[in-house]
Amino acid sequence: MGRRRKSGKAVNGWIILDKPSGMTSTSAVGAVRRLLDANKAGHAGTLDPMATGVLPVALGEATKTLPYVVDTTKRYRFTLRWGFATATDDREGEVIEECALRPSEAAIVAALPAFRGVIQQVPPIYSAKKVDGQRAYDLARRGEDVTLAPQAIRVDRFELDEVCDADHAIFSVVSGKGAYMRGLARDLALSLGTVGHLVELRRTAVGPFEESHAISLDELAANGQSPAASDCLLPVETPLDDIPALALTEQEAGRLRNGQAVSLIRKVDLERISAFADGETVLATAMGRPVALSRYSAGEVRPVRVLNL
Repeated sequence: MGRRRKSGKAVNGWIILDKPSGMTSTSAVGAVRRLLDANKAGHAGTLDPMATGVLPVALGEATKTLPYVVDTTKRYRFTLRWGFATATDDREGEVIEECALRPSEAAIVAALPAFRGVIQQVPPIYSAKKVDGQRAYDLARRGEDVTLAPQAIRVDRFELDEVCDADHAIFSVVSGKGAYMRGLARDLALSLGTVGHLVELRRTAVGPFEESHAISLDELAANGQSPAASDCLLPVETPLDDIPALALTEQEAGRLRNGQAVSLIRKVDLERISAFADGETVLATAMGRPVALSRYSAGEVRPVRVLNL
């Protein structure tokens, strides 16, 4: 039996979706794929169904660059409600604890420095973390006890933006991979002698992708599969700006495309490779177009992920 062909067209690039509340990240990616009739898609960094904001969707060959986005810095803005803890640490869970204490603005500001830098965080039990091969949220929904180990996360910025009223405050966060905003809200409240949960969460940036790049599903649907929809696509190499580029001849590029190493040990090559460290990842290009994510070592580059563009 022959290999089954994937449905859809070869669409290559990035759609930066402004994910609506009430939709899972997987469903959002599926919607983008259907609207553009793309044959392959993936996303960089899950957003909770309640959350809104920047969800980078990689299409076609852009999926090969996903690891360079998933691990990047992310920015968030969230609203915390004091005095009520929920099972899910957000507004969608049942209230499991109440506390009459409401922290002052001065107390909130004084507590924030303890949550910056590399800190330990216990993920919410309603999360995709695995316990003995099963998702924690599946176990929690079945009423089973879930114990998750603390993990190290990096929080570059955690600021109080506004005290809305005695019950609500708005915060902004810049963090690394794996940080749960629900966990930050929960733990901040506990450190202040009360409890709390998220009522609003919006991601405002993922690596190089910001709100200004984002498009809603309604806008994407209005464009459909017209040329206007293609105008929303960002190039495959957009998240690779921080990776050194290496310009190749067409002959050299052909070798990389065929999975072969390219030797760069001639005197005329020295200027091209002088800035590269041994073992460094480089983006090989030819005629201004990306060819492959490659690794430089000992005077040659070897393809790691060939980009068929």
